[in-house]
Amino acid sequence: MKNFNNIDEILHFAINSEQESVDFYTRLSGQARNQEMKQIFFQYAHEEMSHKARLISIRDSGQIMISTEKVDDLKISDYLVDVLPGPDLTYAEALVVAMKKEKAAFRLYLDLAERTENQDIKDVFMTLAQEESKHKLRFEIEYDQHVLREN
Repeated sequence: MKNFNNIDEILHFAINSEQESVDFYTRLSGQARNQEMKQIFFQYAHEEMSHKARLISIRDSGQIMISTEKVDDLKISDYLVDVLPGPDLTYAEALVVAMKKEKAAFRLYLDLAERTENQDIKDVFMTLAQEESKHKLRFEIEYDQHVLREN
């Protein structure tokens, strides 16, 4: 696992991670055969671009907002099997991919927070983890409302 020496390195890593998510969802959008799925993945990519822009703003301003907000975890993704992204994903499968991706990012930032003794760096990682948990919650709510309730 990567070691970080300062907040700038963390933000650089997080910005690159968000760009990887933009690229991932953009690639899925381009591969999707269904027009609705193309649009959904495009929206996910756009949302990740806004997350990246927020991190760039934090980096450029030097203002890191530490939040203590508690984010609920519906744990829906804990009970779903992994889905491999591909051109024929259903909406439900796309939500599973998104939930799992956000959960992995959340765990990464939590693990990184646990590895540092520097409280400022720990706070940044915890804030990034919280953001990822919000993204995961959004997908879980969508899954609950449009997949579980329809079945």
